Amino acid sequence: MIPLEKQKRRRFWMIISALIVGIIIFSFISLHLGAISISPIEVIQTFMGQGTDRQELVLFHFRMPGIILALLIGAGLAVSGTMMQGITQNGLADPGILGINSGAGFAIVLFLYFFQGAIPSTSALSTYMLPFVALVGAFTAALLIYAIAWKKGVSPIRLVLVGIGVNAAFGALLTILQLRMDPQNYRQVTIWLTGEIWSANWNFVFALLPWMLILIPVAIKKASNLNVFHLGDDVASGLGTHVERERGVLLFIAVALAGASVAAGGAIAFLGLVIPHIVRKLVGPLHHYVIPISALLGAFVLMIADMIGSNILAPTTIPVGIVVSIVSTPYFVYLLMKTK
Repeated sequence: MIPLEKQKRRRFWMIISALIVGIIIFSFISLHLGAISISPIEVIQTFMGQGTDRQELVLFHFRMPGIILALLIGAGLAVSGTMMQGITQNGLADPGILGINSGAGFAIVLFLYFFQGAIPSTSALSTYMLPFVALVGAFTAALLIYAIAWKKGVSPIRLVLVGIGVNAAFGALLTILQLRMDPQNYRQVTIWLTGEIWSANWNFVFALLPWMLILIPVAIKKASNLNVFHLGDDVASGLGTHVERERGVLLFIAVALAGASVAAGGAIAFLGLVIPHIVRKLVGPLHHYVIPISALLGAFVLMIADMIGSNILAPTTIPVGIVVSIVSTPYFVYLLMKTK
C-alpha cells in the first residue's frame, strides 16, 4: 500500500506535468490560429529565424504577448480567488463577486480618464503605473467591504452580500464616468470591463510579470498559514500563528494579484471562484497543493478562453471575460445551490 501523502504528492506532480504540457501544446495552437493564417510548419520556421518579416511581426509582436498575458492574468486571478476563499473560509469568495475587480477597474478608468485623455493608453509610463493604480482601487474596495461587513467578526454570507453591494456601487460609479466619455472611449471601456486583454503588447507583459513572479511564490510559501486558518482563529493562535498579521499579509497578496490582473485583463469574473473548487476536488484542501495547481489551471483556462474568443467568430473577437462567464456560470449556480 502506498501511503496517502505519497499518493497525493504523486497526483500533484502528475497534474502539474499535464497542465504544463497542455499549456505548451495549446500555446503552439494559439500561435497558429488567427485572422492571418500561419501554418504550424511556418510557426516553427519563424522561431528558428527562417520566417518572413510579416510572420515575425504577427507572432512576436501580437500573438505571443497576448498568450503570455492570458497565462499571467489567469494565474493571478486563480491564486487570488484561492487565497480569498482560504482567508474568509467562504467558498463563494472571489475578487470579481466581492467587488475587488470593480474597485480596481474604477481606479484604472478614473486614472486614464483624467490623466491620459484616451482609453486605452499604451504609453510605457501609463502601462507600468496601471498595476499600482489598480492596487489602490482594489484595496479601497477591500477596506469598504470589511468595514461594512464587520459585526463582531465577518460572517461568510454577510461578506458575500456586502461584496455584491460594493460591486454594484462601483459599477454605478463606472457608468456615471462612462457617460462623460466620448463614444469611442465609452465603447472601449465597456468592452474592457467585460474582461478583455485590451493591449497585448510587451509593455503590459513586462509590467505584469514582476507582480506574478514575486506574489505567487510568496503565496505558495504562505500556504501553511492558510491551512491553519481552516482550524479556526483560536487554534491557529494556539499554534503560534499571528492570526491578524498573517491574515493582513495574505489579504494584501490576494488583492494585489487581483488588482494587477485587472490592470491588464479587465474585470474577468468567476475564474477565481471556480478554479479553486475544481482543484480541491482533484487534490484535497491543502493549500501547498491547491495554490500551484490553481495558478497553472487558471492560466490554462484563460488561455483557452482567449483562444476561443479570438477565433470562434473571426475576424470578430469575443471578450475573454464573456467566454469565461459562459463556461463558469453553470458551476457558480451549482455552488450556490449547494451552499447552506
